[in-house]
Amino acid sequence: MTAALWASIVQASAAEHAPRPEIRPVGGEIQLASADVTTSLRPVPRPTVEVVRASSAGNARFQAWLGAFEDRARDQGISQSTLGHALADLSYDLDVIKRDRNQAEFSKPIWEYLDGAVSDTRIANGRAALDRHQKVLRRIEAQYGVEKEVVTAIWGLETSFGTYRGSNPTIRSLATLAFDARRASFFETQLIAALQIIQAGDVSAGRMIGSWAGAMGHTQFMPTSYLDHAVDFDGDGRRDIWSDDPTDALASAAAYLARHGWTKGQPWGVEVRLPEGFDYATAKRDFTLMPSEWAKLGVVGRDGEPVADHGQAAILLPAGGQGVALMIFDNFGVIESYNGADAYVIGIGHLSDRLAGRAPFQTPWPRGDRVLSFTEKKELQTRLTKAGFDTQGVDGRTGPNTIDAVRAYQLAQGLVPDGYPTLKLLERLR
Repeated sequence: MTAALWASIVQASAAEHAPRPEIRPVGGEIQLASADVTTSLRPVPRPTVEVVRASSAGNARFQAWLGAFEDRARDQGISQSTLGHALADLSYDLDVIKRDRNQAEFSKPIWEYLDGAVSDTRIANGRAALDRHQKVLRRIEAQYGVEKEVVTAIWGLETSFGTYRGSNPTIRSLATLAFDARRASFFETQLIAALQIIQAGDVSAGRMIGSWAGAMGHTQFMPTSYLDHAVDFDGDGRRDIWSDDPTDALASAAAYLARHGWTKGQPWGVEVRLPEGFDYATAKRDFTLMPSEWAKLGVVGRDGEPVADHGQAAILLPAGGQGVALMIFDNFGVIESYNGADAYVIGIGHLSDRLAGRAPFQTPWPRGDRVLSFTEKKELQTRLTKAGFDTQGVDGRTGPNTIDAVRAYQLAQGLVPDGYPTLKLLERLR
C-alpha cells in the first residue's frame, strides 16, 4: 500500500470498535482504516504533534526518546552493532506525522474505489505482469495453492506491480511513528521487528525502504508480517522483498494467504441476483448457507443458475440494496486478513477475476448516492442511539453494530432493511 492511498478512508469496515490485524497503507489507490493502538511502551507521556510541530524541538525530544528505546531494544535481543548501524544519525520525520494525521473527512464510495483498483489500465498492466512472470507465478501457485491471478492482484493494488514501492527509510518512519503518541505500541513493535530483520542479514538499513507508514517491498509487508510469512523462494539465502526481482515478495504474499487458510479453486465471491422479497436481515457475515440452499431461496448467479457449492457462503451488499450483491466464501476472509476493509478485498477479488478473463460486475452501482462523511457517520450513530437503536459507540465507522442498528431502524420505519447508511436515512433521522 502506498501512502498516497492512506489519505482516503474506505467506507466499509471489517469490524467495529476493534483494532485491525495490521496497519498497512495500500499502493496508489485508497487509504484503509487502521488499528488504533494507544498504549505505549514508553514510561513517560509523549508529546502530541502540536507540541513537536517545530522540527528542531521535535527532533530534540525524539533523540531523548531514541536513547530510551535503545535500552528496550537491547532487552529484546537487538545487538549494539545493529543499533549503531540502523539508528545512526536518525532524525524525526515531521512529514510522516503530517501524513499520519491527514485522515480524509470524506470517504470514497466503493464504485469510485473500484474504478481505480480495477481500471482498464490496471487490468492490462496486470495481464502483462502475468505474462512476464508466468514461470515463477506458476511455481508459486503449485507450491502454495494460491492462484497466480490472486497473487498478481495483490501486487497490483499494493504497488502497481512494483512500480511504486515507496522511498521512505523504513527505520526512520517507524521510529517517528513509535515516538508519536497515537499508535506508539504498534509501531514500536514494528520497529523492533525491522531491527530483527536487519540483524538477521536479510537487508541492510539503507536498503530497507518503503511507504511512510513502514510497509515494505512489492507486496507491502509490515515488519512483523515479514518475520512471520516472508520466504526465500529464489533460494539465494535471503528473503528479499525489496529487490527489483519480485520473486520472493510474490511468493511471500502467497505464503501469507496459504497460512491463513486459502482454498484453491474456491471463489472469493460471486455476483448474484436477489429475488423479489429477499430477506435483507440474512445479508450478514455470520449467516451462511451452501449456495444450493441460497438457490432455494431465490439467490442465484447473474446467469440465473445456482452458484456451485464451493462451501458455506454469506451475502454481502457493499452498496446496500441498490448495487452489486455478492455471495462470499471463506477466501474472502483470507484476503481480509491481508487488509481488513471490504473495499480492498472486493478490489483484490474482482481484479483477480478480471485478470483470469472473467466479466466485470453486471449490476449498476448507485452512482448518484453520496457516501456519508466521517462526521455524518458519527451523527448518524448518535441519532440512531438516541432513537433507541444502539450502535454501541460513536466512532464514525460503519461496522456490524451500526449496520444492525440501521437495519433495526429501517424495519421499524417500514424501509428496505439493507443496513446501508445513506444521506437520505440521516436526513430522516434529523
